[in-house]
Amino acid sequence: MNKKIVIINGHPNKDSLNFGICEAYKREAESAGAEVKEIVIADLQFNPNLQFGYQKRTEQEPDLVEAWAKIQWADHLVWVHPVWWGGLPAITKGFIDRVFLPGFAFQYRENSVFWDKLLKGKTGHIITTLDQPSWYYRFVFGRPSVNQLKKATLQFCGVKPVKVTYVGIVKTATEAVRMQWLTKINRLGKSQS
Repeated sequence: MNKKIVIINGHPNKDSLNFGICEAYKREAESAGAEVKEIVIADLQFNPNLQFGYQKRTEQEPDLVEAWAKIQWADHLVWVHPVWWGGLPAITKGFIDRVFLPGFAFQYRENSVFWDKLLKGKTGHIITTLDQPSWYYRFVFGRPSVNQLKKATLQFCGVKPVKVTYVGIVKTATEAVRMQWLTKINRLGKSQS
């Protein structure tokens, strides 16, 4: 059976390396037989503010309903995003706030501190771009964006395993280095990991 993959692009700038990464992964995954759908968060029309928290339901815009359907359809979630100020871009965080909701991605149990993970059976891969060495981001800062997306979001909702690939240092990269990175992404796409 062909793997069903959704690529979630969390970069707001279409001229970014992240868009090239998404295209390279998609091309190679499809050539290896995977079915691939995309969610380009920058193209979605939605309010990223979870205005009432979990106290009152904020109705989802049509683009979010469609995005959630793609996430439910997929076996494998590939997240591509830059690290800004140690974390996710605001639009990506807003997307998670509005889509990964109780009753959708997880469900709190009544009178319990525990919850049900509603995305069990799915796997994930985070591909994140950095303007610092990955070892520095990991050991000095504690990789906050990875902790937030991998542990506190995806694994919290049952997605596992979740692999992480770092791409960087972007700001000082030559064109030759960028091509090496895209070759690496091609291999990830081909292996559908």
